[in-house]
Amino acid sequence: MLRGEITTAIRRALMQELAAVGYGRLSIEAVARRAGVSKTAIYRRWNSKLDLVLELVAAAAHGKLPVLDTGTLRGDLALLFQAVAHALRHPLASQIIPDLLAEAARNPTIDASLRQVLQARQQEIAGRLVARAVQRGELPADTDPDAAVDLIVGPLYWRLAIARLPLTDSYLDKMVESVAVGLGVDDAVPHPRAAPVAS
Repeated sequence: MLRGEITTAIRRALMQELAAVGYGRLSIEAVARRAGVSKTAIYRRWNSKLDLVLELVAAAAHGKLPVLDTGTLRGDLALLFQAVAHALRHPLASQIIPDLLAEAARNPTIDASLRQVLQARQQEIAGRLVARAVQRGELPADTDPDAAVDLIVGPLYWRLAIARLPLTDSYLDKMVESVAVGLGVDDAVPHPRAAPVAS
């Protein structure tokens, strides 16, 4: 395998191994076996399984999202929720994320790293979405951006990691309306439905 192919194989094997055994039982040896490479190939790229996992989380968090600018906050929320739900519906993501959140409660390093990566991404995406809504006059100028971001992303994480319930289209539609109303958007603003995110 070429160098790039080896790295891709290791990352794929890591996701599969994390989903199968969780972070606590994860080993470099098992990832190497699953990837069909030597342990040395992994240690040349990452110092430890923690470094490997944190890079995976950072890469996932910074994955490409559609441009969230439909002209209304409801439209932007619908598009964001569809994109996030599409990513979280992946079987590996639905198994790995709850496990890492549980591990973060026991491991301060994982906790700090997850907070840094995920909070920065949340602020970048949802914060920009809120700022545009304020500029359009849909939200008051004194809208608290931190509280707004919590209201936007919190229910999705709750449903995935705590309630462990599916993110159905009907649920996402209800969340768009609930979040919009919770943030104080005028009910008269049109609510365009987002196009489904391509697989």
